[in-house]
Amino acid sequence: MALKCGIVGLPNVGKSTLFNALTSAKALAANYPFATKEPNVGIITVPDARLDQLADLVNPQKVQPTTVEIVDIAGLIKGASKGEGLGNQFLANIREVDAIVHVVRCFEDGNVVHVDGGVDPVRDKETIDLELILKDIDTVEKRLERLKKNAKAGEKKAVRLVDTGQMILEHLEAEKPARSLELEDDQIDLFKSMMLLTAKPILYVCNVDEDSVQDGNELTQRFQAAVADEGAEVILISAGIEADIAELETKEERMEFLEDMGLSEPGVNKLIHSCYRLLKLITYFTAGEKEVRAWTVKLGSTAPQAAGVIHTDFEKGFIRAEVIKYNDYVSLGSEAAVKEAGKMGVEGKTYIVEDGDIMHFRFNV
Repeated sequence: MALKCGIVGLPNVGKSTLFNALTSAKALAANYPFATKEPNVGIITVPDARLDQLADLVNPQKVQPTTVEIVDIAGLIKGASKGEGLGNQFLANIREVDAIVHVVRCFEDGNVVHVDGGVDPVRDKETIDLELILKDIDTVEKRLERLKKNAKAGEKKAVRLVDTGQMILEHLEAEKPARSLELEDDQIDLFKSMMLLTAKPILYVCNVDEDSVQDGNELTQRFQAAVADEGAEVILISAGIEADIAELETKEERMEFLEDMGLSEPGVNKLIHSCYRLLKLITYFTAGEKEVRAWTVKLGSTAPQAAGVIHTDFEKGFIRAEVIKYNDYVSLGSEAAVKEAGKMGVEGKTYIVEDGDIMHFRFNV
């Protein structure tokens, strides 16, 4: 399944530098606002040591990781909700993504100008939050007008919808993001249909200097305190370090660089894994001589739904799934050994896929 995350932030916080490092797509990165005007799109393979381990055991002709689509969205300024700067374009691009990766600048550098004159990640976050909320208020108000007309026409269901719409509007007017609103089951459909920008799950990325990438600094501490009640994840990444890593040719060179920096993994790994958690995604595998492959499904997916990620015919004609647990496969060394040990499960349509399952589907179309 496709996962699309949008990188957002004010101009000159390091969005495009980070995007370039993540995707090696070489988007324009410049020391002036609106260097990014059109959204850049890149595909990142999801790092997974389990896929590498399976490939070593199976020795397939091909190894295929799953991927994440990253969109570098134009920088936003105050007034974007009213079309200032590239506001309309920026907000339209955000509407297309599944999750928001909000980059805030947490480093001082006199050579890199800040659009508001000084470095303050809390203020920067509040600027973007307010613009997104204002746009959502506009969306809800327009929808509420239509609902009220339907209610006046005597539609009983519309009365309940008006109440729900009014509750959403009041929540936004209190400058609270839509994602923090608690809803009853019969209110969720209307909420989802509005496609509100602040309803999207969010991950905060503090872009720091090299010296702060492990423990942070005063700016990151202040920012983490400001978002503590949101329940959102905050990660520290140095876009500069990631850019250096992206320039290295071999895995050995990258590992040596990370070791010298005192890091256990690249920031891209942390970012992708955080996006997975954000969207409640898990990975299952298929393993054979032709191909060992990783597949992405939503947490809680059934076996037929997982089969449908490969091909819709697999889901339509689903008969059963043969399932091997990753640890069993690795400890026993092969599918044949797993079967011989009686460790392979045969599951039906109600089976809930678990992260790391190795699956083979039987189907009939």
